[in-house]
Amino acid sequence: MEKTLVVIAGEASGDLHASHLVEELKALYPTARFYGLGSEKMRAAGVTLWHDLTQIAVVGFVEILRNYGRFKRVFDDTLGKIVALRPDAVILVDYPGFNLRLVRALKKHGIRTVYFISPQVWAWGRGRVRFIRRHVDLMLVLFAFEETLYRDGAFNVTCVGHPLLDAVRPSKTRQQLLADVGFEDRPPVVGLLPGSREREVRSLLPVMLGAAQRIHKKYPRAQFLVCRAATVPRQFYKDALDAAAPEFPYKILDDDTANGIQASDVVLVASGTATLETAILGRPMIILYKVSLLTWLMAKLCIRIPHIGLVNVVAGKKVVPELIQFDANPNKVAAAFAGLWDDPGQLSATRRALAGVKAALGAPGASRRAAQSIASFLA
Repeated sequence: MEKTLVVIAGEASGDLHASHLVEELKALYPTARFYGLGSEKMRAAGVTLWHDLTQIAVVGFVEILRNYGRFKRVFDDTLGKIVALRPDAVILVDYPGFNLRLVRALKKHGIRTVYFISPQVWAWGRGRVRFIRRHVDLMLVLFAFEETLYRDGAFNVTCVGHPLLDAVRPSKTRQQLLADVGFEDRPPVVGLLPGSREREVRSLLPVMLGAAQRIHKKYPRAQFLVCRAATVPRQFYKDALDAAAPEFPYKILDDDTANGIQASDVVLVASGTATLETAILGRPMIILYKVSLLTWLMAKLCIRIPHIGLVNVVAGKKVVPELIQFDANPNKVAAAFAGLWDDPGQLSATRRALAGVKAALGAPGASRRAAQSIASFLA
């Protein structure tokens, strides 16, 4: 019997992981029909998209409130379409602000749900764990410690490992990438990854560029790769660079993050999935996180873990520097870079720690294992 599946993703990373999951599901169900929310990668995988939530992807309480009307219109339309369609299952990919609300509504309509890539319940307390146990039919998590958190008798939870292990595959060597952009193959090459949301880039790219100015002043041979996410218009980067009037050598890499990280010696990176990409490629990094003041104050009241960067969370200790909110400023970022770069022992220790983080992410094939778990659930 032909399967009908709805897949909901709301950010660039979710769009990527969802597209790989759809490809694996299509191998199991060649005639299946896929609908949902996502962006270009899901569309290319064969999903009929109702809306592109990556166009309004934001982070933080205040930022979400500012876009509430747009989110509500998309939510109401999506729920109506799902109820009318009555799919075999709805697959929710990360994006908890939208998807946890949706899963509550779907439960009331008796529609089965799969959650792929758990919300960060370990950061926000056990209330979300109880909510998810009540409302989600199958939970597919990326980390072994998440499976332990959810494990409770009859609750259906499986750790499939991290799909980034399949997705992060540089297509060029460092030498090839540097030659292609016209850089010399000399250290230090510094990667700048300011995020995949417009607001993140507005907030963090000027900080990174200010730090780059200071780094270049101390290390005149330094070169900089500015990695642009496909979800953020190039003009955002151009405007920030024009305003900074940089006096250092830089190149913008368009939607080429893996190659940019691979070619870098140290990476300045926005907190989020990109930190794990950087860890997989074994590059020392400095994590930056900066949101509106009100969002930051509210987060301090809610977040219950000592580290905010996924790399440090997975490691269970601080293995790379985190510069959060007021510490995310050019002087402190440049100082953190110097602290790493001037200490070969620390660089080596960081690379060893990142190899341990990569090992903790499991084995390649997460999307295939997730698809197989979904197939067993649907049987």
